[in-house]
Amino acid sequence: MARHSKNNTSNSVFSYAEYKKLDYGTKKQRLGVDSMKDRLSCALCLQRARDPVSCSEGHLYCKECIYTDLLEQKKEIKRQQVKLEAMAKEEEEEKERRKGAARERVLKDFEERQLGLGTKKTIGERVAAEKEDRKGKGVEDGTRGVKRKFDFDQDEVEVATREAEEAALRQIEKELAESRRAKLPAFWLPSLTPDSSVGPLKDIKLQTLCHASSPAHVLTLKSLVPVTFAFSSSSSQPSTSSASTPASSSTATPTNSSSESQEAICPSCKKGISNSVIAFLMRSCSHVVCKTCTDTLIKPSHQCIVCDKKVKDKDIVELQREGTGYAAGGRAETTKTGVAFQG
Repeated sequence: MARHSKNNTSNSVFSYAEYKKLDYGTKKQRLGVDSMKDRLSCALCLQRARDPVSCSEGHLYCKECIYTDLLEQKKEIKRQQVKLEAMAKEEEEEKERRKGAARERVLKDFEERQLGLGTKKTIGERVAAEKEDRKGKGVEDGTRGVKRKFDFDQDEVEVATREAEEAALRQIEKELAESRRAKLPAFWLPSLTPDSSVGPLKDIKLQTLCHASSPAHVLTLKSLVPVTFAFSSSSSQPSTSSASTPASSSTATPTNSSSESQEAICPSCKKGISNSVIAFLMRSCSHVVCKTCTDTLIKPSHQCIVCDKKVKDKDIVELQREGTGYAAGGRAETTKTGVAFQG
């Protein structure tokens, strides 16, 4: 009789309690609102962005953080370029070695054929026979039994030699691929380890990337756009002074010390810009406006409501956010990769 509940070990599958205790497979868990970073936080240091700048996809960074990250990426690119140059040099040397082996094989086949040691056709003869078959030339009835005379010049000899070497090179590469193929499923043996061949080195592009996006996109210093938020001063000043001076309820560019405790707002409708609000950045003037004001005021007139500067549709970039304000929305998700067993 099988035991009950958590002590039941006779089943062929894991129970829920056993699965939770066993560190198997990949586990995912969505984080709550407390784990989401603030809307004005840097994607690298996770603190309130100082001198904020944005990439072309709308990810927010501190100016110092993104400059430091791009500098480190460029240093790593220089190191990778040295490795690529060494790999390219090794690839050229390997090609030269294979060409030399192919040339030696053609000469060896020719010498064996001349000495009567070779029973098979040489590579050059096979190439010539294939060439004749492709041309489809036949012998006329009137010329049967007549010995044909071949006149070769220097160019034809060079072409035939090159074709024979190319055929020998293809044969060598085929033999090398067959030797590298694992005959048994014993991948732990060094001689049978599968080889992950790298593609052409010319297709590898080394560029600085934006790590906040998934997948990462190309990021350069020229594509960075400064961001200017409008802040509410009601949190740092008494309510009486804010009521008496409604015109000064928001400031466009406050200092870093005063903006730490202030809330970013839309300069038009004075709505707070949080994770639950979609905001757009005007690349031409660096102002941040909420979606409602952008759709109703900026896009129809193609003009910024703060500085009256002309704005094109391609200059309106949505600022990325980590959450959406809903329980099931956002990208705040943690993943833990466990051990995967193989039978």
